[in-house]
Amino acid sequence: MYLFLTLPNGQPAESKSYHYSSQWCVPEAGRLQLETVRLEFMVHMTRFVAVFSVFCFSCCLAVAQNPAPAPASVAAQPAVTSTESPAIREFQKIEETWSSAINLRDQYSLELVLSPLFMDVSAGGDITTRNQQLALLITGENKTIHLDQKVITVRMLGDIAVANGTYGMRRKAGSGQVDEKGVFTHIFERSHGGWLCINSQRTVLREDSGAKSRKQSSAEESWHIPLFTKGDKDK
Repeated sequence: MYLFLTLPNGQPAESKSYHYSSQWCVPEAGRLQLETVRLEFMVHMTRFVAVFSVFCFSCCLAVAQNPAPAPASVAAQPAVTSTESPAIREFQKIEETWSSAINLRDQYSLELVLSPLFMDVSAGGDITTRNQQLALLITGENKTIHLDQKVITVRMLGDIAVANGTYGMRRKAGSGQVDEKGVFTHIFERSHGGWLCINSQRTVLREDSGAKSRKQSSAEESWHIPLFTKGDKDK
């Protein structure tokens, strides 16, 4: 709508365009400017919301694809020497199977303990293989041999285990019986989920010459391994 106002001097006022409302009137040019500002604001807000949404979505994807790192793997532990269960119990059972096979002349049970690569060094220095041990078990003249073995420590080295312990052996010597007691070192290798002995070495313990009597050999007794004899002290 266009209005023409008359000034006091009778000159018509400049013609302008007005937008009427119930309370006030706004020039048409001002209204267009406000609409332009509002549209630009809406465009900027839309862009901001879109960018923010993309950023949040990217963060969620990153967290989903990269879960919290697992705890650092435990460093390889050094060789451990066991003086208690469960290693002691496990290898004690193996030693008991070994002793029982010797005492009962059970070839099959002995085969389950000894590796095909087995080598034995006796207290007297004799070296025998697995096959020779099996042959001696069957054809040996000494049918009265009796063996008891007790594991003292077990050292785990991955797939290798070193068992140390004491043994008592009663065997025939000439026309009589000899009770031999000493210490042993048995080296086992893990095989098919079990353990097979690949090396055995025995050492006889020295006894005091002044002992009046010998106690019956028993692998269950605690042993003292002397580092020197009375004669060594005088030197």
